[in-house]
Amino acid sequence: MSDDIRTKIGLRPVINVSGTMTSLGASIVVPEAIQAMEAILPQFVEINDLQRMASKVIARLTGAEAGFVTASCSAGISLAVAGAITGNNLLAIEKLPDMAPDKNEVLVQMGHVVSYGAPVDQAIRIAGGKVVLIGQATSTHRFHMENAITDKTAAAVYVVSHHVVDYGLLHLNEFVEIAHARGVPVIVDAASEYDLKLFLAQGADIALYSGHKFLGGPTSGIVAGKKELVRSAFLQNMGIGRGMKVGKESVYGVMAALEAWQKRDHHGIRERETGYLKLWKETLDGRPGVTALIEPDPTNNPLDRLRVVVSPSEAHITAWDLAAALSRGDHPVIVRDHEVEHRHFYLDPCNLHPGQEKIVAARLHEELEKARASNEIIATPFEDRSRHRFDGMLRWPD
Repeated sequence: MSDDIRTKIGLRPVINVSGTMTSLGASIVVPEAIQAMEAILPQFVEINDLQRMASKVIARLTGAEAGFVTASCSAGISLAVAGAITGNNLLAIEKLPDMAPDKNEVLVQMGHVVSYGAPVDQAIRIAGGKVVLIGQATSTHRFHMENAITDKTAAAVYVVSHHVVDYGLLHLNEFVEIAHARGVPVIVDAASEYDLKLFLAQGADIALYSGHKFLGGPTSGIVAGKKELVRSAFLQNMGIGRGMKVGKESVYGVMAALEAWQKRDHHGIRERETGYLKLWKETLDGRPGVTALIEPDPTNNPLDRLRVVVSPSEAHITAWDLAAALSRGDHPVIVRDHEVEHRHFYLDPCNLHPGQEKIVAARLHEELEKARASNEIIATPFEDRSRHRFDGMLRWPD
């Protein structure tokens, strides 16, 4: 029998070339975090004191004045917004979200209202925030934001993600400038970002990071920034944050992951990933109807991905059918397919165990050979994919 815990308990042994996706478990947890969690799990600690220790590590690694660990980056959005609304008013903290103070409006560019598995604006609303959308989906100008700020504006949220519209919107520097001119704090959702110092250095008052994506820690979120605002967000653990709490193992695991981040051989990791990309590109180059392009990350994270463009008439299969075929079988490969209606998907090299890159190459070869041998083009209507997207969730747990 395989030593893989997944097969032992009846789960599929998926290979993740999608990226740091929560739905797949986000990332491979670094050994230092695993050791830290194992060491602290049998012990009792005073959680607030442990969070004080975490604050010092977070501050040192991010340039923040203070920080703490919460359940996720989504939780971080809610807690940071709630903190901006209530300050240290303990009664207001208890009464959120129904009894939010009058100063509860939160500005967000329309092009930043995306879903990371749930809508960004929902994370604001459950904190008692009233979302004020500025601009249009592909166009936000200074006058949109300047005229949206009133005496009821509690905060402005800026989202950094490959999901957001990447043109026509206010850049962070300008967003911060406009907000700060009117005394409005800026909260940056940087869940999947590699640079832990950039956003605070650019003027954000709070930056939110995932602890379980590039950092390779346990499932968690990091709230970092100005001490007073971070404290107000931390106080929400006596209110809406109670359902977003983390255990001692997550706090200490994130601390260990942050310390390991300083020592990580980032250059060596990039070289290894580049080797994976070259292998996959060589596997695909010259195949009828397939174009493989190595492309940089759209939010300037220091990594590349392989874009696989599929022409159904020549490859005998659509991009979405190829993605679905790869996800089946004894060695299921899950690709990054959020743009697949544009006839391409991505292969992300950042979450592979040694040797899995060869399995990915073999699976690409296998499924493309099957498609070419087909007398007819494998072309499921894209509308069928959309229609049945949530069938599995709606049947859960059956």
